[in-house]
Amino acid sequence: MALKQKFFLLLLFLSSLFSYAQEKYTLNGTISDSKNNETLIGVNIYFPDLKIGTTTNEYGFYSVTVPAGQQNLEISYIGYQTIVQNIVISKSTKLNLSLKEGGEQLNEVVITDNRGRANTRTPEMSVNKMSISTIKKMPVVLGEVDVIKSILLLPGVTNAGEGASGFNVRGGGADQNLILLDEATIFNSSHVFGFFSVFNPDAIKDLKLYKGGIPARYGGRASSVLDIYQKDGNSKDFHMTGGIGLISSRLLLEGPIVKDKGSFLIGGRTSYAHLFLKLSEENKDNSAYFYDLNMKISYKLNDNNNLYVSGYFGRDVFSLNKSFTNTYGNSTLNLRWNHLFSDKLFSNLSVIYSDYYYGLDLKFVGFKWDSGIKNYNIKYDFKHYISEKFKLNYGVNGIYYDFNPGTIKPTDESSGINSNQLDKKYAFEPSLYLEAESKLTKKLSLAYGLRYSLFYRLGSSTVNYYQDNNPVTFNPNLQIYQKAIPTSTKYFDTNKVIKSFDNFEPRFSIGYQINEDQAVKASYNRMIQYLQLVSNTSSPTPLDIWTPSDTYIKPQIADQVAVGYFKNIKNGDYSIEVESFYKKIQNRLDYIDGANLIANDAIEQVILNGRMRSYGLELMLKKNEGKLNGWISYTLSRSEQQTPGRTLEETGINNGKWYTSAYDKTHNLAVTTSYNLNKKWDFGASFIVQSGQPVTYPNGKYEYLGISVPSYGLRNDNRLPTFHHLDLSATLTPSKNKDRNWKGEWVFSIYNVYNRMNAASISFGQNEDTGSNEAVKLSIFGIVPAVTYNFKF
Repeated sequence: MALKQKFFLLLLFLSSLFSYAQEKYTLNGTISDSKNNETLIGVNIYFPDLKIGTTTNEYGFYSVTVPAGQQNLEISYIGYQTIVQNIVISKSTKLNLSLKEGGEQLNEVVITDNRGRANTRTPEMSVNKMSISTIKKMPVVLGEVDVIKSILLLPGVTNAGEGASGFNVRGGGADQNLILLDEATIFNSSHVFGFFSVFNPDAIKDLKLYKGGIPARYGGRASSVLDIYQKDGNSKDFHMTGGIGLISSRLLLEGPIVKDKGSFLIGGRTSYAHLFLKLSEENKDNSAYFYDLNMKISYKLNDNNNLYVSGYFGRDVFSLNKSFTNTYGNSTLNLRWNHLFSDKLFSNLSVIYSDYYYGLDLKFVGFKWDSGIKNYNIKYDFKHYISEKFKLNYGVNGIYYDFNPGTIKPTDESSGINSNQLDKKYAFEPSLYLEAESKLTKKLSLAYGLRYSLFYRLGSSTVNYYQDNNPVTFNPNLQIYQKAIPTSTKYFDTNKVIKSFDNFEPRFSIGYQINEDQAVKASYNRMIQYLQLVSNTSSPTPLDIWTPSDTYIKPQIADQVAVGYFKNIKNGDYSIEVESFYKKIQNRLDYIDGANLIANDAIEQVILNGRMRSYGLELMLKKNEGKLNGWISYTLSRSEQQTPGRTLEETGINNGKWYTSAYDKTHNLAVTTSYNLNKKWDFGASFIVQSGQPVTYPNGKYEYLGISVPSYGLRNDNRLPTFHHLDLSATLTPSKNKDRNWKGEWVFSIYNVYNRMNAASISFGQNEDTGSNEAVKLSIFGIVPAVTYNFKF
């Protein structure tokens, strides 16, 4: 029997296990915003009497099979009115629905308030969803709405401090997060070295952060997935949205190409604080700014086919006295085709290009430096709604990587100086996955899946070989690691396989609904990360280089288990979420003391494969209703790293002992609230307090040539002072907005209200005047007031 026939017989068998003898029909369609036809992700479609439900997928599609007859239907989504409607089901039907935002009225249905209830119906856990409307109410530094900074208020999420790029999830590194924008990989999520994120809030539709229990359709990173989707664009009317702030402004245009069928969206942001520098004589040749562009075209061919083209382009430019210019940023392009094979089988085919570029122009030494990473990605995903109790997702994916560690060339190409290209690297990562969700009883449900990933490190490239296959040697007399000298080299032609890996990645979640308002859940996932970020800083920098797993750099293997309790109180007015997790990671990169990572064509000579572990408890209390709402989150956790010796005589890093990783924040408390005083005024506040960043302080000193030099003890054995700040915001919406097309609002914010000078770093050195050693604290922000004018047309 052919493999294809066996596959469909298996699907038929699985479907029969979960079918009733009673006649049933399928209800399917898309759910969108009534104002602009924007499809809505994660809308809950629920039949309360049957305890059967589903949610819309990333393209607003849903499919649910229910018994024939008269049924009560409930449709709910954050920020929109919940619909409770009685419908008669006598045949399979396509039912497209439009939801109206909260506060608007609908006819012929019962309206209730939608609540941000804890999810007790499905096994999904360790997932946080945030609406853009919620993010826009949060007070932020310099008045610039920031998607990345907003998730730092969630349990289990931190970063390295003010002005630091990236974020850390459950004790993992910033490089262990898979960040997707319309399915395209974003390699650097920050502008201006971490002060702002690359995501224009006006262009964003949906944001979901997976901290654990990660579905099998995701792979490639060890800690988390941040999945962000752009808006489709308004297919009903033309609209303009924007904002003008103290240091940056943004503008977004959207409208129909063909009314109710096709739409476009184009948005841009830019900063202009550098223009004020030119007013100063001593800074007139200095510059620091960013800009980015978002675009999307959506077109509905017919009821079964939709096309999307989306893209992003962003750049940061930093220039100093015209002698030093640094340019870096992301660019992506994505072509997607949605096809509905039947009322139960949805598919999406994506072809994706993603690029991260980093460039330096060092005019004072006469050369340029270019580096980056590109990937070419094709993926085909299927969502199969087999029955009301059984769903299947499956798909295939292939990614080709092009790594450029560095191209060095003269600023003046006519100088006669030759260019130097560090060894380029190439890789191919194919994968396939199968995941299922089963409702075994009315109270017990499972989600389980398997991902099979492969990775091929490809030529053209030259590979070094070493004695005993060790590029790093240990000197027992000096008790230090040293670079080994290659015994031979070998050149691999284009697309020749240098090293290959393959791994199974199982995923499993279980949920037990105690009653309608309470549930307990547990999950396990294995994630494989084949790309490594070569960096020995606590947060990513634009200069950090990505490199593939190869003969000496092994893929990171992460295993995580989590358990949780979820409860809604007072009919969902309040909710409590409690989770505990344990995560271990094999083959985490560590660096020998004094490692040089920049322009290193033999990076294997300064790295060692270590391991990580993290564990903790997360608490979240939410108030979902009323004029005052928000949440309190607290995380108690540990994150540790170990690089033991490979032989008995080796001491390893930090004497082979576990040490606190750079991402450890033992205590992390965040409080965020919003208060609606009246139709004109809204207020917001957020407060964060967390343990200081792990650092290594000197524990002594010695004299060398008359200079006092500090000596250091165990790695990360100290901490910076406790980090905390309070932020406030007030939003004024003029009453005249109601009766005119142009609607505006003023947002006033104060970052760090009580002027806490948090330490970004503490350095030690010798005072030139006194000759004594001293500690110098660097702080980035004190109190920062800001005002922004937002508008819609």
